[in-house]
Order: sequence, then C-alpha cells, then structure tokens
Amino acid sequence: MELHDTVIEHLKKVYDPELGINVYDLGLIYDVKQINTNVSITMTLTTPGCPLHDSITSAVKNAISMIDGVQEVTIELVWEPAWSPAMMSRDAKAQLGHSM
Repeated sequence: MELHDTVIEHLKKVYDPELGINVYDLGLIYDVKQINTNVSITMTLTTPGCPLHDSITSAVKNAISMIDGVQEVTIELVWEPAWSPAMMSRDAKAQLGHSM
C-alpha cells in the first residue's frame, strides 16, 4: 500500500468529537502531500471558532505520525474555501441524515 493510501486510512480514524464522523469523510481534509518521509496536510474545520481546534488538529498530526516511515507531519489549517456540508462524503451525509 502506498503511503498516501495509508495516510487516508489513518485520517479516517480521527473523528470530529461533536459530529462523530471522521475528518476525511467530513470533508475537512483538503490536501495530502508527501515529500520523501514528510507528510503535509492542508485542512479546515467546520467553523473558524471551533472550540475543538487544537484537539482535532493534534489528533490528525498524531494519527499520521504513527505511520511507519513518516518522519515529520505538518498541518496547515486554512479557512478558504470555507467548509460546507456539500464537502462531506455520501456516507457522512447519510450518517447526518442529509439528502444527497
């Protein structure tokens, strides 16, 4: 399995504590880049004032850091484009009862 796929797998184990949906299916992950053994994640949160900002970004960093061969993890938190429910996967929308 490629490192990129392993990173996605680990991101799917990090849950937004308020919604109970993983950050990947929630659409919070905008980009995953790998340069050698370093991984860079560009992500957002559901709202800029999210009180769980530190815990979610720390959980993402910790999850990726646990992957064998990853030396450094960088998280870039962005607010553009703003997150919306349209960014969620079909599974996430179904869990929240949103229509497709």
